[in-house]
Amino acid sequence: MVLPQITTPPISQNARVPNFAIGGDESPRQSAQSSGRSSVSIDELIEQAYRQIYFHAFKVDRDSSLESQLRSGQINVRDFVRSLLLSSKFRDDFYRCNSNYRMVEQIVGRVLGRAVHGEKERIALSILIAQQGLVGLIDHLLDSPEYLNAFGYDMVPFQRGLVLAGQAKGTQPFNLQAPRYEGYWREATSRRAPAGRGTAWSPASGLSLPRPAWLADAPSTQARRIWQGMVTAGGFVLTGLVLYVAATMLSTAGAG
Repeated sequence: MVLPQITTPPISQNARVPNFAIGGDESPRQSAQSSGRSSVSIDELIEQAYRQIYFHAFKVDRDSSLESQLRSGQINVRDFVRSLLLSSKFRDDFYRCNSNYRMVEQIVGRVLGRAVHGEKERIALSILIAQQGLVGLIDHLLDSPEYLNAFGYDMVPFQRGLVLAGQAKGTQPFNLQAPRYEGYWREATSRRAPAGRGTAWSPASGLSLPRPAWLADAPSTQARRIWQGMVTAGGFVLTGLVLYVAATMLSTAGAG
């Protein structure tokens, strides 16, 4: 039995206050797609979407087929944003690195351009992830009246109410409020490495640092240098022996 969606009252945020300031670095420019726009404007929309969803997209993270569909008008900006949220890049680098509670903060900030409305909305949307998965949460937010009223079908989401007139200090950018993953993910990945307690080790730079746990059973730097020296010396001896045998065989064949 699927539980009904929990209703959550909104709380006071800058995102709920209309902003009439001119767009700039502190207040992202609001651009929309239209049939009369040039290809340069479409490229700007694509770049804004990548920055909003991935924060930064490398060349390998871009989807040329998806970009082509947006340029040709087969999909709108909302469909493009949805595809980025369901991509393997977002699943591997965001969804698999966070808990459901943290994932709610990540997606709400990127899709609706605001922080979650307190603990109630965080719990309600985390239950939605548990019931319907990542796809269910993304569809719920992209089909919501809040998203359609704020961004529509042809506008890239942006952080709303970042700076308000008459306010001395603006809202901190979302990418600084919620980095890709928290410290618990680093601890989880370190636990997957070989366990053990190592001693201090000295890298090539000469700085003395605590020996990482995954190097606990590995030989020390000095032992590795001794081993490398022995291998090098053995290589010279073996090469000399091969040359000596070859020279002896040639001299014997010449004498015969």
